[in-house]
Amino acid sequence: MINVYVNDETAPLKTVILGTAKGIGDTPDLDDAYDPKSKEHIAAGTYPKEADMVAEMEAFAKVLEKHNVKVYRPEIIENYNQIFSRDIGFVIEDKFIKPRILKDRKEEIKGIQYILDKINPAQIVSVPEDVRVEGGDVMPWNDHIFVGYSEKEDFEKYIVARTNKAGLDFLTNEFHNKKVKGFQLNKSDEVAKDNALHLDCCFQPIGNNQAIIYKDGFKFEEDYNYLKDYFGEENLIHITRDEMYEMNSNVFSISPKVIVLEKNFTRLAKILEEKGFTVELVPYAEISKMEGLLRCSTLPLEREK
Repeated sequence: MINVYVNDETAPLKTVILGTAKGIGDTPDLDDAYDPKSKEHIAAGTYPKEADMVAEMEAFAKVLEKHNVKVYRPEIIENYNQIFSRDIGFVIEDKFIKPRILKDRKEEIKGIQYILDKINPAQIVSVPEDVRVEGGDVMPWNDHIFVGYSEKEDFEKYIVARTNKAGLDFLTNEFHNKKVKGFQLNKSDEVAKDNALHLDCCFQPIGNNQAIIYKDGFKFEEDYNYLKDYFGEENLIHITRDEMYEMNSNVFSISPKVIVLEKNFTRLAKILEEKGFTVELVPYAEISKMEGLLRCSTLPLEREK
C-alpha cells in the first residue's frame, strides 16, 4: 500500500509519480494544441521530439532516485501525452484528489490506475461533475491551500483557464481546517508570455518560508500583495516576464534544502545557491516548449510529516 500524505510543497519527498514521454507520438496538429506555447512551437517547426523528451525525463528520474525517492511511472498509452502527471491528480493531507480535467486528457488517469490501486480507496476523493481543477493550480502550504482559478467569464473564454470557481469551492468545503485562498491569473490562449497556465507557472513556495513569484501573472495586484505580506517581501524571488515564459517558477523541491531546476536557469540557480539551497540541474528545455516543466511532470504521493 501507498500511504499518501502531502501537507506542503517542500517537505522531504518519499514517493512520487513522474510522468513519461514514451509513446507521445508525432507533433500534434495546430488545431489540437491547447496552450499558446505548444502552438508557437508547432507553427515554428520546433516542437519537441519524443526521444529528446524521454532523455530529459530520465535525467530527472535519476536525480529523484539519487535522493532516495521512490519513483513510479505511468503505464504507456500510445500516441498520448502523459508527461504532466501533476494535472491528473494531487494529494492534500491524506487524500488523493481525482480531478476533472480537459476532455482531451481524460484517458491519462488510466496510465496511473495501477498506482491508485495501491492507495486505500477511502482516501481517494473524486470531484463532483461541475468541478474543474488541475493540480498545477493547487498548492498545499501548511495552514493554507493556494489555488489559481478563473471566475466564470474567464473560465468560459479561455482554454487555458483550467480551474473554475466550483473547484475553489470544492477545496474549501473538503478541507475545513485549511485557509483556501484563491488567486485569479492572467490568461491568454494566443500569447504564451501573457499566460499563467497554472498557479505554478507564476508562483511557487520553496524552503520553509520563501517563494519564487512573477507579479504580472496575477490578475489583481491585491492577490500578489497577499503573498508578499504572507511570505515577506525579503523572502520573495521575483522573476521576469521572459523567465516566467521559460518556466522559472516551475521548479521542484525534493526537500526544504534541495531544489531541481532546468539547467539554463542560471540567474535563479545563483540566487538559490547564495541562499543556501542545494540546486540540482537537469535538461528540461524541450519539455518546457509545451508550457510545463518540473513541477508539472510530478505528482507527489508522500512527503514526510
